[in-house]
Amino acid sequence: MWRIGDFELHLFNDASAWVDPGGMFGLVPRALWSRYYAVDKRQLLQTANHNLLIRAGGRNILVDTGFGNCLSQRQRKRRSITHFDGTYAGLAALGIEASDIDLVVNTHLHDDHCTGNFRLDAKGERQPAFPNASYVVQRREYTEACAPNERTRATYLPANYQPLYESGQLQLLDGDTEVAPGIHALVTPGHTPAHMSLRISSQNEHAAFVCDLASLAIHFERLAWMSAYDVEPLVTLETKRRWQPWALDTNALLIFPHDSRTPAGRLTMDEKGRLRVEPF
Repeated sequence: MWRIGDFELHLFNDASAWVDPGGMFGLVPRALWSRYYAVDKRQLLQTANHNLLIRAGGRNILVDTGFGNCLSQRQRKRRSITHFDGTYAGLAALGIEASDIDLVVNTHLHDDHCTGNFRLDAKGERQPAFPNASYVVQRREYTEACAPNERTRATYLPANYQPLYESGQLQLLDGDTEVAPGIHALVTPGHTPAHMSLRISSQNEHAAFVCDLASLAIHFERLAWMSAYDVEPLVTLETKRRWQPWALDTNALLIFPHDSRTPAGRLTMDEKGRLRVEPF
């Protein structure tokens, strides 16, 4: 748990998955990324699937929902998921029930970030996981997710979000939005054209759930490093270029969605002008 001014921040690892490092590092050569991240004997990289709970002004705000409990054993095996359902367990440990969540922010609609919008009930039927919450996502993200193409159809699964929109529980945002006092959902394009990050500010303290603007900590410190999953990688680069000065100026706590080694840190600059994320 971290405190940012009046806010409590709790990070939960919804699932741990072993993935091909080519997805996480794209064009970065193995000779470079292997200095910082190790693979197992299968040549797979361990990743986390972090979701963030913000407790603010008596409200419970959940940022992304991960996989929840909706994946079958076969799906879990195919994706080499070795840990599962951590967000629900984390909420329960805090004494928070699903009905206590007031707002869910979907940073984007890739399945590893929003399958947990739903939960399987005792009969194996999908129900909204957080029945009293409003869900929000960018309008453009929703539009594109409802009409996936050959590249995106494996991760944009309408069953994860379309029923929420049709029932009125999912609300669409048009650009940067203050979703609660001091909490801004900001469009940070590149990973997807309408991908969002959360900026959190209270009492002159700052944090950001950067989400897949920088899936790993090293992605944030190095402009040219990004995942192969980014739809617009050069846009990702320029978005990070804008966010780095803010992170330095504010000493913000940066939270990364898929880094199992450095889930959070602060951006620093050494005497030679080199940027590094110092683990927090």
